[in-house]
Parts: sequence; C-alpha cells; structure tokens
Amino acid sequence: MSYKHIFKASLTWHHAEKPNLQGLKIYNKNHSIAIEGKADLHVSAAKAFKGDPLLYNPEDLLLSSLVSCHMMSYLYVCSQHSIQVLSYTDNALATLATERDGSGRFTAVTLYPEVMIADASQIDLALSLHTQANKLCFIANSCNFKILHHPTCKAINTAS
Repeated sequence: MSYKHIFKASLTWHHAEKPNLQGLKIYNKNHSIAIEGKADLHVSAAKAFKGDPLLYNPEDLLLSSLVSCHMMSYLYVCSQHSIQVLSYTDNALATLATERDGSGRFTAVTLYPEVMIADASQIDLALSLHTQANKLCFIANSCNFKILHHPTCKAINTAS
C-alpha cells in the first residue's frame, strides 16, 4: 500500500526592476518562501544568474535537500543493521550545465559522506549501506541526474 504526503510552500516576490547599462529590464530575483510554522527562507538566484550572493538559491536548496535526505536514509539503514553512527559529515558537489538559450540542468551530484561508527568490525557493512540509503532517499528518487557516492568510514571501538 502506498501513502501520499502533501507538502506546501508559499512564494512571495515583489516587482522591483533594475535597468542595466543596455537599457534592458533586469528583475530583482530576491523572494521569500514560507512554510507554515517555520522561519521564512529568503532566496535569490545564484550570483552567476544575477542574484544576491548572500542568499540561498534554488541550486543550494536542491543540493542541501539531497545531502540531508541521503544522511537521514543512511541513519535509518544503519539503525536496521545495529550500526551505531557517532558522526556524519558531507561536503557534496553539484554540477549544473547551462545552454546558450538560458536553459540548464544538474548533470551530477557527488556526495562525500564521512562517517564515524562505534565498531570497526562494521566498517565494510557501513560503507555498503550508502547504496541502500540512496535507493530509499526520497529526493534521490526524484532526480534525473547521476548521484555518485564516495564515502569514507572510520570507527572507534568501544570496550564493553
């Protein structure tokens, strides 16, 4: 049986154009996204697309969603295999290709998760579980580009 979950977001943008040197109208890209019960997100385009470089942009948010979702899926599969995860970090990299007509798309994301676990005898299993986590990740399952994983894992043996 499948279940459907609904998520809602409200976007607000106000007209503010800035003429450039060629006389073209360039719209301000800054806007807010509100999700009920949460702090507003202040978003713009990436600096390369004439946005405010101090604000998050949709590309940042997509990559952040993917990294976060993979970690949560990974922690879930580790708990199923009785692996005690002590820490998890990732320094992910996304590649966005743009075309002359202004279109573009992500072509790949590479995750570099660094995991610390309690038991050194579980390192191989812990490394292999990234594949299962990717299969469970809601965001990864919604993407049409390659998602690569280059995980590392270390352990601190605990004495019982």
